[in-house]
Amino acid sequence: FFIWILTTFQQLHSLLTKKSNPRFRDTHLDFLCGNGRLNEAITVLDSIATQGAKVRRNTYINLLQACIDSNSIHLARKLHAFLNLVTEIDVFVKTKLLSVYAKCGCLDDAREVFEDMRERNLYTWSAMIGAYSRDQRWREVVELFFLMVQDGLFPDDFLFPKILQACGNCGDFEAGKLMHSLVIKLGMSCVRRVRNSVLAVYVKCGKLIWARRFFESMDEKDGVAWNSMISGYFQIGENDEAHRLFDKMCREEIKLGVVTFNILIRSYNQLGQCDVAMEMVKRMESLGITPDVFTWTCMISGFAQNGRTSQALDLFKEMSFVGVMPNGVTITSAISACTDLKALAMGMEIHSLAVKMGFTDDVLVGNSLINMYSKCEELEAAERVFDMIKDKDVYSWNSMIAGYCQAGYCGKAYELFIKMQESDVPPNVITWNVLISGYIQNGNEDEAVDLFQRMGKNDKVKRNTASWNSLIAGYQQLGQKNNALGVFRKMQSSCFYPNCVTILSVLPACAYLVASNKVKEIHGCVLRRSLESSLPVMNSLIDTYAKSGNIVYSRTIFDGMSSKDIITWNSLICGYVLHGFWHAALDLFDQMKSFGLKPNRGTFLSIILAHSLAGMVDLGKKVFCSITECYQIIPMIEHYSAMIDLYGRSGKLEEAMEFIEDMPIEPDSSIWEALLTACRIHGNIDLAVLAIERLFDLEPGDVLIQRLILQIYAICGKPEDALKVRKLERENTRRNSFGQCWIEVKNLVYTFVTGGWSESYSDLLYSWLQNVPENVTARSSHSGLCIEEEEKEEISGIHSEKLALAFALIGSSQAPHTIRIVKNIRMCVHCHETAKYVSMMHHCEIFLADSKCLHHFKNGQCSCGDYW
Repeated sequence: FFIWILTTFQQLHSLLTKKSNPRFRDTHLDFLCGNGRLNEAITVLDSIATQGAKVRRNTYINLLQACIDSNSIHLARKLHAFLNLVTEIDVFVKTKLLSVYAKCGCLDDAREVFEDMRERNLYTWSAMIGAYSRDQRWREVVELFFLMVQDGLFPDDFLFPKILQACGNCGDFEAGKLMHSLVIKLGMSCVRRVRNSVLAVYVKCGKLIWARRFFESMDEKDGVAWNSMISGYFQIGENDEAHRLFDKMCREEIKLGVVTFNILIRSYNQLGQCDVAMEMVKRMESLGITPDVFTWTCMISGFAQNGRTSQALDLFKEMSFVGVMPNGVTITSAISACTDLKALAMGMEIHSLAVKMGFTDDVLVGNSLINMYSKCEELEAAERVFDMIKDKDVYSWNSMIAGYCQAGYCGKAYELFIKMQESDVPPNVITWNVLISGYIQNGNEDEAVDLFQRMGKNDKVKRNTASWNSLIAGYQQLGQKNNALGVFRKMQSSCFYPNCVTILSVLPACAYLVASNKVKEIHGCVLRRSLESSLPVMNSLIDTYAKSGNIVYSRTIFDGMSSKDIITWNSLICGYVLHGFWHAALDLFDQMKSFGLKPNRGTFLSIILAHSLAGMVDLGKKVFCSITECYQIIPMIEHYSAMIDLYGRSGKLEEAMEFIEDMPIEPDSSIWEALLTACRIHGNIDLAVLAIERLFDLEPGDVLIQRLILQIYAICGKPEDALKVRKLERENTRRNSFGQCWIEVKNLVYTFVTGGWSESYSDLLYSWLQNVPENVTARSSHSGLCIEEEEKEEISGIHSEKLALAFALIGSSQAPHTIRIVKNIRMCVHCHETAKYVSMMHHCEIFLADSKCLHHFKNGQCSCGDYW
């Protein structure tokens, strides 16, 4: 039986492959093709080739179509090798072969077949243009169109929309106009999809005047045309006109669909108007239009990108509840929201959903997961996701390298950087910048600088502005302000133009008194680079000018700003409080509320301190209570510390202590420091002992606290405890810091140390200080506790701020109008009184920033109100 079957099959195969039976051969091939047995068909073709036989063109075309249906590029290549078996190789066969390569994603092979064709028809050009359109190579689609016209062929109503779409997507307005004229000449203006495509070109090229003229000339306008115009006006920022068109669309009873609403929802979210977008969702639901996955995705990504991440995740949950399945973009947006919130548990749930839905190969989803796990300090999970991504892109590598850097594993990051250089995805400028930033933020500045220098010598990857920004921000984070400013100046001399990020990175390095000229220099750079339209930059300038002693400049910038946010108002209010202008701060607060802005935590902190400066205890208490009761904001430790300052300035020390005992959170050093200051000023020794002991418990190694506790123990008579502290102080002698200050004179910064100065100036300084009247004394001992961070001048020598004052005044025949000094520790009472005297006798203003506050001495008074 088996021998009979084998014999029969051999006879049948012999019959089918005979030259004299082509009908049987083609029928057999069609049978195999129809049943998806393409490998067997290839075997038959091989046998036919051996016999020197041929196959019909239709049979070959059917085999090519089967390759398209099964997306079998490897079988298509084998079929291509048997092209010479076709009885009649005409333009249709070549076009079908081109289509196989095009639809299987092998564009280069398709182009090669296309270039070899001596004859091309409309279908050939359509296949080629369609392939480039699918690959979004819009410029080449336009080029193919011109070659097609040179070949004597013109698009039909099927091909025109593809070419017009390419013109719009690559912004080729001139080619679009030419297409439009050709559409008119060929009589295709009446074809709806062609007409809409012409309109879309003008919209995408931003030519809304042309678009509107064409739109108004249309006899019939369908929903697609209206949607194009609405989208176009949103793109150029004419949102009111877009909304007017939408209202007109409704009045003309054009059928509204989900696409129209999605355009509005996406645009409002991109503008940051998430609440308006949500109203649009409710409106579409009221009209019976069900939000689709694009609607939900727009809302989720919109809320996430505008900082409303919790609501974004709530929307994602609601989307799942109503049964709308997310796509890859939805998953990516939701994971990004989890990253911002560091909501690891929720992120893992979404990861599980992504696995169930088959998004594990989606590189966007994978990259967002790497970023989330890295930010949540789950590096092993990030590594697993990274290893599972088959087609890693540069963002995959960069995300993993950034994850290592953020966790402090710069060595591992560098190892991955080396592997990346050996992979198919070479490092780009972002990769280098991430490594530079990672090294310097982890304190490895030498490695960061070495990478930066190597990058300058690299032929493939060149430095950009972000490379310089990484170094500037890193130095600023390390507290190396001079290095940050040095890199900033070198950046400009190297012909790299600072951007907003550069300015925001370098300005904090100038937020101290002796950097006032540097702030002006950077402000000039802002104006030259036309960066004054950036709200964050102007907010930072307001803040930095205030901290560098120029509150008038801060107000000038504030008044000149056309738009202001809560940070703008907070920056100036905080600046006024810093300078002791509580009345100006409170007036500005009232103005802010009249404009409808809601205060935030930063606002309330400044306003409590303003009431403290004014001695308005009851009003300050009301403000503190309103934080929770009226604004549902949870106070932070800074607000509690400000309340101690409020009670302390007014001498209400018992209330301050009660407030501390009733605090819902554990007091930290700032609370006890505020209480100690109040006790020192008002002479409450018992509470002072309590406060300083709490400080000592929290920071036993702090030399300044050790010094203060020794003094307070000496006053209240605790010799045994004092001995214990003195032992600790001896152990920390090497870390003992002397008073030091810096002063700016004629654009140069000079340093003075308590008890020491340059020999060339010693006689002059001593002579000047001898002339300071002896009656410049501190407050009498009964009005306060005489405990100071710095040792007395009889022991340590003349304090550094007095030396700086003398230096500023002896160098010129006329006293300078303004003196700016920065000190590393709190100035003593006697130095404070001396500065008040100098400001009055020499008719000058003295700005002195110590470790506690900014003192502004003028006419014998200080902005701190003698409370610091």
